[in-house]
Amino acid sequence: MDFKLHKTDPKSSARTGELTTDHGKIQTPIFMPVGTLGSVKGVHQRELRDDINAEIILGNTYHLYLRPGLDILEKAGGLHKFNGWERPILTDSGGFQVFSLADNRKLTEEGAMFRSHIDGSKHFFTPENVMDIQRTIGADIIMAFDECPPGTSTYEYAKNSLELTQRWLERCVKRFDETDPKYGYSQTLFPIVQGCVYDDLRIKAAEHAASLDREGYAIGGLAVGEPVEEMYSMIEVVNDVLPEDKPRYLMGVGTPVNILEAISRGVDMFDCVMPTRNGRNGMIFTSEGIINIKNRKWADDFSPLDPNGTSFVDSAYSKAYVRHLVHSGELLGSQICSIHNLAFYLWLVREAREQINAGTFAAWKDIMVKKLATRL
Repeated sequence: MDFKLHKTDPKSSARTGELTTDHGKIQTPIFMPVGTLGSVKGVHQRELRDDINAEIILGNTYHLYLRPGLDILEKAGGLHKFNGWERPILTDSGGFQVFSLADNRKLTEEGAMFRSHIDGSKHFFTPENVMDIQRTIGADIIMAFDECPPGTSTYEYAKNSLELTQRWLERCVKRFDETDPKYGYSQTLFPIVQGCVYDDLRIKAAEHAASLDREGYAIGGLAVGEPVEEMYSMIEVVNDVLPEDKPRYLMGVGTPVNILEAISRGVDMFDCVMPTRNGRNGMIFTSEGIINIKNRKWADDFSPLDPNGTSFVDSAYSKAYVRHLVHSGELLGSQICSIHNLAFYLWLVREAREQINAGTFAAWKDIMVKKLATRL
């Protein structure tokens, strides 16, 4: 993988760049749609590629390991062949999912024992086998196995958790470096910087991750219950330490406002289930604000879903029709809202790139943040 930094905004830490993988180039800042089980819910790969223009999507190690399982993925030739997505893929290590199973997992120095949420069967993840699993899945970018502490963790818990994560990270790096990709293209490993909301722990984590000299770095353990101001503060603390010439990926964040604020603090890559999850419940993000399409006010509004939208759904369907679909529980309603939201998120990061390149990002961001937080 190769990353080239192109431009930095003169009035913020926002930057543009280009990330090159064997499955294609990615212009940053970028938003990555979440395809947990190898599919972005309700959206065809063709729509992702040709309409939404996603440059990279996510898969999840925990879920893909359980279903369809590694045998099927290996026989298929990896996730790209299995799901028909020819552009880059990133996989989350499954750490967040394992640790969200608080009542069904046991943590040791060696790894994490957990029970499947599907059938209750027992499984064991270690830093080593999570690297092997992600080699088999075949993502272009894979994540280190870590513990993700809650945003409300005590300092003592966060400190002990980080020390374990750092020991696991060194094991991940060792295993990754002594193994080869399976399908004839390169893969790269991103460490994950943890440390909860404590400055000294975040600095320690970022310094340790940077010392391992990988091709990119992730910031984890944010948007997990801490106040948004603390999230922004932690991003600044970490990005002051991480190398400027490597991509920075903020995991699982977030709202359009969160994304713009994080871009202004030097983040390059984002993912979040919000565009599709909220879309399935009738929440539509637009450049003028947020629409709850279930509201009665849209019942006889026959204007396009979003006159400023970039997807075919924005001009093909009216607000009234989409409200009818969502209100009636029709699958097409969830699909339309998901496609719109993903296209909007990709538009937002593309527009941010243009503004950064033009040197006008900071002023544009301040205007957009007010609009994006408005309920229409």
